[in-house]
Amino acid sequence: MGAKKKADTKSNDKDAGKGKDDKKGGKVKSAQGVVVRHILCEKHSKKEEALAKIKENPTLDNFISVARTYSEDKAKQGGLLGLQRKGALAPEFEEVAFGLPESKGSNLNIGEAKTSFGYHLIVVEERK
Repeated sequence: MGAKKKADTKSNDKDAGKGKDDKKGGKVKSAQGVVVRHILCEKHSKKEEALAKIKENPTLDNFISVARTYSEDKAKQGGLLGLQRKGALAPEFEEVAFGLPESKGSNLNIGEAKTSFGYHLIVVEERK
């Protein structure tokens, strides 16, 4: 099963990067690593419920709070996976994560991926 190519971001960028313009009019910079958070849900309906909660208050702080409630992985850390290098993640997850611009404060950029682990909501805090 391939990754969903859409990224539900505030700017409604449906292609999750791939050289697309970010909100500042520039390109998403290529990175060798990203500091990433995610919410992992086994069921699509639970992922959709988490996404609805995030959209009520689309901030990084709220994403972290929702991750603690909904994520089935790394919940206590607010979904923090830390610095991840290319090649270290499931290919479907990596494609989305490395295509997302950074999320800061109320500028939340959320990507979605389906992997063998389940459904992911993905946020990149920093690109390195």
